[in-house]
Amino acid sequence: MTETRLQPSETAQPPAMGRGASFIPAIWDRATGIAGRRGFIVLFLVIGVLLPLIDHNEGDIDAGANALAFAILALGLNIVVGFAGLLDLGYAAFFAIGAYAYGIFSSYQVQPEWWGFWEPFQWLGLVQHIQAADGPGTVHFTVSFWLMLPISAIITAFFGVMFGAPTLRLKGDYLAIVTLGFGEIVPIVARNVPYLTNGAAGLNGVASPTLFGYSFGVKSLPFYYLGLALAALLIFVSLRLKNSRVGRAWLAIREDEIAAEAMGVNRVKLKLLAFAIGAGFAGTTGTFYVAKLQTAAPEMFTFPVSVMLIVMIVLGGMGSVAGVVLGALILQLLQSVILQDMTQWIHAFGDLTGIEFFKQLDLVQSIELIFGIILVVMMRFRRQGLIPERAAVTALTHAQQTAVPSRSGVKSGLTPLHRRTIDPSKPLLEIRGLSKSFGGIRAVRGLDLDVMPGSVVGIIGPNGSGKTTFFNLITGLTQPDGGKVMLAGEDVTGLLPHVIVERGIARTFQNLRLFANMTLLENVLVGTHTRTKTGAIGAVLRTPRVRREEDAANERVLETLRIFGNRLMPRIQHLARTLSYANRRRLEIARALVSEPVLILLDEPTAGMNPTETLELTDQIQHLRDRGVTVLMIEHKLAVVNQIADKVIVLDHGEKIAEGTPKEVHSNKEVLRAYLGRSTDAVAEAAAAS
Repeated sequence: MTETRLQPSETAQPPAMGRGASFIPAIWDRATGIAGRRGFIVLFLVIGVLLPLIDHNEGDIDAGANALAFAILALGLNIVVGFAGLLDLGYAAFFAIGAYAYGIFSSYQVQPEWWGFWEPFQWLGLVQHIQAADGPGTVHFTVSFWLMLPISAIITAFFGVMFGAPTLRLKGDYLAIVTLGFGEIVPIVARNVPYLTNGAAGLNGVASPTLFGYSFGVKSLPFYYLGLALAALLIFVSLRLKNSRVGRAWLAIREDEIAAEAMGVNRVKLKLLAFAIGAGFAGTTGTFYVAKLQTAAPEMFTFPVSVMLIVMIVLGGMGSVAGVVLGALILQLLQSVILQDMTQWIHAFGDLTGIEFFKQLDLVQSIELIFGIILVVMMRFRRQGLIPERAAVTALTHAQQTAVPSRSGVKSGLTPLHRRTIDPSKPLLEIRGLSKSFGGIRAVRGLDLDVMPGSVVGIIGPNGSGKTTFFNLITGLTQPDGGKVMLAGEDVTGLLPHVIVERGIARTFQNLRLFANMTLLENVLVGTHTRTKTGAIGAVLRTPRVRREEDAANERVLETLRIFGNRLMPRIQHLARTLSYANRRRLEIARALVSEPVLILLDEPTAGMNPTETLELTDQIQHLRDRGVTVLMIEHKLAVVNQIADKVIVLDHGEKIAEGTPKEVHSNKEVLRAYLGRSTDAVAEAAAAS
């Protein structure tokens, strides 16, 4: 399932198919996709290395170095906006923090008085003692550029966490407004703290990097190659992060925060991680940029910079690493080279024709207008960008689309879908006095319920009877006003959704909540999030332990998908939004099952299915008990409930009005009243007879 399993051959043909032939082509596509990502880095490096050898113009090389700096910035913002879906309009603030961090620690701007405290730092080469004729002298900071690259990343990551912690609970426009405010605050602080930043005049005298005794000075070529190396490194980091447990969690948050948390993703923690890593990219770039220019001024880090970065991401392709790099290079070179050359040509044309308008036209000064036009055009005609995040997937053959459903995966190898030991003599789920009100509406009223291990319990009731609210209370999406929820004797009342998934409760939704722009395979892999542990560092390093964990997660996903026969297996590289409605239902159930639940809550699983599909899914749900999973199911199709439910609970206006076997419930007068609006002995007798 990883690049170590499959290697593309010279003929680029998939391996021979045997058992599991339906999913091998998709795994093959994934392996070749990995090779493509490697190829992109290699191609980027080759073109980058050769460019100065072809074009010896110092101005073009300098423009290339600046373009690489903005490509790195765009990569960082792409993690925040493209991966995690957090609209950050103040990203340039982190760029400024990284720039001023190195500028302050490598210039003569800050010179505190010398005393004994500074002697160890002098020995380490971080400070220099400037002697004075009539006093102890002053300190000159001489922190190495190479040391400040990671330190600036850490400093800005810290500020990213500090800023994100109180704000990332906001969403959409509110988050954008708050980040815009942060982006405005940092330049204002830089202007008004002259002791540190030299105010509006700008920080000057920043030390140039040296490497093995060679000083970069003001030459463009060494900075160009340094920028190329940093860009290649951070492209590699971005790709590794995106195609990992962490990256899948970010993409899930981008698609649907509620569904992501219901699958075990700690959305607050993952958002903070995205903000911190994105800020770290910006801090590294700030240090590189200020070392190249040897000066820093507040005007270099204002709102237009953040806007330009957003346009780069939209132009290249939101979430696409290759696209973002391409978009950044195009727009930066457009601003620094192409528009300047075009302006000169237009002026020459104006001189030739005598037209005053062309003589005075300056395209460089109209760059923000041009960025706006590019943004509008891309959003109108090509929202996926120049290089879309997702490549087109080959359509299934007619034989694959019309294949007869298979249940071989259900019948064979009935291994448990979870790893917990459950006492079969005690209730798995105990609900006591559970209540929830919304204003004057009591959605759930003092509900009591016991669910035994290995059973299938159906919940029925009219629309608006509180069934979905009841599920939300169990899974932590809604906090109860009172009562308790006990799972295998453990109180899980009011825990956060991702914690409840860890405890062993998974769910589906009445209204489908899939990650529409992620593949079927990625959707289900998100369900493994709570059972895997790889963090950001492990995702980048890809150690043997991480590879084993990823292999195990992929195997678990394929095992779960086999439950649904060939309905999903041939489509694992297709986007979720391209599936039929019935397959989306199956996919949502598979995503919940792969989290290894002891209890799964199915909210109208057969809704929208035709009779054949309903019978097929009913059979598969019934067999979940053979895999150790207890099922609590909301269902309006009474035939389904009658066939598989061991016990039926009837809700009406948030209260339990009946409980028993399907036959007992159907003959209950209160149930008939709830459904029919009336209850008579004749109706009850007819229902009992049927």
